Amino acid sequence: MLHVDPILAATSAVPADVLAATSTGPSPLAAGTEATPPPFTIGAVLTETRLDSWLALGLVLAAGLYLYGVHRLRIRGDRWPVARTVFFLGPGLGGIALVTVSGLHAYDTALLSVHMVQHMVLSMVSPIFLALGAPMTLALRTLPVGPRKRLLAIVHSRIARIYTFPLVAFAIFVVNPFALYFSDLYRFTLEHAWAHELVHAHFILTGCVFFWPLLGLDPLPGRWPYPARALLMLLSVPFHTVLGLTIMQSTTLFGGDWYPSLNLSWADPKADQVVAGGILWAGGEFVSVTMLAVLVVQWVKQSEREARRVDRELDRQEARDRAADAATA
Repeated sequence: MLHVDPILAATSAVPADVLAATSTGPSPLAAGTEATPPPFTIGAVLTETRLDSWLALGLVLAAGLYLYGVHRLRIRGDRWPVARTVFFLGPGLGGIALVTVSGLHAYDTALLSVHMVQHMVLSMVSPIFLALGAPMTLALRTLPVGPRKRLLAIVHSRIARIYTFPLVAFAIFVVNPFALYFSDLYRFTLEHAWAHELVHAHFILTGCVFFWPLLGLDPLPGRWPYPARALLMLLSVPFHTVLGLTIMQSTTLFGGDWYPSLNLSWADPKADQVVAGGILWAGGEFVSVTMLAVLVVQWVKQSEREARRVDRELDRQEARDRAADAATA
């Protein structure tokens, strides 16, 4: 649900005729909130931060548990890469907070472009860095024996193996946006705050399920070799391009008359929908290309580790052969 600072709403430079239109017109936004959001500016985004949502509480809890796990490792003298902590807390949890807890949330049902930024961050950006933070590995290294066994049982359960199988995760990742935006479901999420927040959580879960088997560092069942992972990532690019271009070229407004009925003088729903499609198109290609680069780097590093392992084995074999020759001489 949209949350508008009463002080900011009272002092915003919104024309009186616009306020009259929003108060008397059939605005679905006004029906569920005290006021329509002020014009979209950086200042408004900064002042509309909300810390009272369940998602904010979940982010704080996840960050606390992660830092506690790192602390436990350091107490017993074990190392944990700083980069993993930075990835998990920064672009990972921080990225989620940026688009859901900050003032952007006040516009996620008023501007399709803002919703699309949320879509990209929650499903394609933050899950990548959460995966690179290896939280499951951290949990397995710090949990007591009982909880550790239960976590491993969940990870290797039949449901987890099916849901995280790359082709299944790929299908869910690709089909979900089409099912959301080209049905009445999207309008439903605009009308019901709980459904809109549930979609946010679904975006995060879907992104994690897709990206963790591809480049995550946690132990997951059925992980494919790097060439297959790169191919799967490459196959996802056309779907974002098609979806983005379709949204840009569509003559029908997504959400029906929801956005026009808000009567926002500072926003053009049609122009904003073109921007939203461009964000999805360009953002999807950028993230996919970046992901391919990350996979190539991981592939090269794995090849180097494998080469060093083979060299060490050859050195040991050579040493054993020399020792055997010396013993028989």
